[in-house]
This record gives sequence, structure tokens and C-alpha cells, in this order.
Amino acid sequence: MKKTAARTAELRAKDTAALEKEVTDLLKAHFGLRMQKATQQLANATQLGRTRRDIARVKTVLAEKKKAAQ
Repeated sequence: MKKTAARTAELRAKDTAALEKEVTDLLKAHFGLRMQKATQQLANATQLGRTRRDIARVKTVLAEKKKAAQ
């Protein structure tokens, strides 16, 4: 749990453009993992859930920043 809090703090320190790039990178990584799962090449299935939660975490921080800017 402590790692998540540290990760969130790192995300809050980034600017909006960096967060949007982070979301894009995570979505590409998640797509790659889904393709590996579909072709039976994914060794660690927990990576899918982890990237999905990371995407949600970044999107949440991004939404917070956009709401605070208004």
C-alpha cells in the first residue's frame, strides 16, 4: 500500500502534459499485455490488473488537476 501512495505522490508532482503521456504509454502497454494473453504468451497475468489500476490512478490525478485548474 505504501508503494501506491508514493506512486500517487509522484503523479501529483507531474504536469498535465506528462500525465497525458503517461496515460498513453500505459494504454499501449496494456494493449500489448492483452495481445500476449490472447496468444498464450503472458507469463504473469497480474500485470493486466496492475496496468489497469495504474491507468485509473493516472486518470484520477489528471481529472483532479483539470478540476483544480477551473
